[in-house]
Order: sequence, then C-alpha cells, then structure tokens
Amino acid sequence: MTRIGFYSGSFDPVTHGHTDVIARACRLVDTLVIGIGTNPGKEPLFTADERVGMLRSETKTITERTGTKITIVIFQGLAVEAARTHGATIIFRGLRDGTDFDYEMQMAGMNGEMAGEIETVFVAASPHVRHIAANLVRAVAVMGGDPSPFVSPDVAARLATKSRRIT
Repeated sequence: MTRIGFYSGSFDPVTHGHTDVIARACRLVDTLVIGIGTNPGKEPLFTADERVGMLRSETKTITERTGTKITIVIFQGLAVEAARTHGATIIFRGLRDGTDFDYEMQMAGMNGEMAGEIETVFVAASPHVRHIAANLVRAVAVMGGDPSPFVSPDVAARLATKSRRIT
C-alpha cells in the first residue's frame, strides 16, 4: 500500500522550518503532497507559482535523499478536502511551541470530524528551526534585515529582490 501524506501551508516564503518538517515527513510516507493554500482575502509576498518554484528547488535534495515522491499543488478552501482529493491518509502539521499545539489540536479535531479516514500527525520542529516563522522572515526581509539564517540562499535572494520592489 502506498502511503500518501499531505503537508499544507502558505510557504510565503519557504523556510528552514518548512523543509525540516518536509524532510521528516518524507521518512514516513511514499508520496508527500505539499499543498500551497491560497486565500483570496490575503495578499502574499510571492505568487503561488513563485512558491511552487521555491518548493521544487528546496525539496529536490530531500526527494533524492529519501526516495519519497513529492508533488506540489495549489489549492483553495479546506486543507482536509485538498488532502482527500489527493488521496492522502495522513496530514502532517509542524509544531513549534505550545501555542501551535493548542491550535493544531483543535484543527485536528475538526478535520477528524470532516474526514475520519485521514489521520493528523504532528511533527515537532527541530530545535534549530523552532523559532522560525514565515511571517517574521517576511517582515525581516521587507524591513531591510538579513533573512539568510532562516531560509536557503536561493530564497534569501528571492526575498531581497521582492523587498527591493516593495520599499
């Protein structure tokens, strides 16, 4: 049986925290579907297509190292429905701290009611990336700071280009 997992987020931008969860999730499934959630009410820094490109670049070595097939999709609406659409039986959620845990437990309960066939698996962030949040990385970059401790060199370059356009 092929085990398919689903990991969703805005990935605006892709951080070391995201790739930590992705790499660890890949050890547990044969296929990982990464879902880029879009919300018409929010204006992200990067387009959905740019985020797909970043994720492809950032996950290439993870795929090579783990042998896990990674598919990247864009979706609107509920993550649990996107997971179901792509045949996932596991939703992965990264946890940085207790605040994340409280929120994600509520989400897991709701998802369990809507799609009982899909399990939620929490992946605790590794200590060296636990403090990274994409919204803070974005803010650092837009305010002229150096985001390179939190993202790959490729993503840092993309952030620098975007930040120059904003300021």
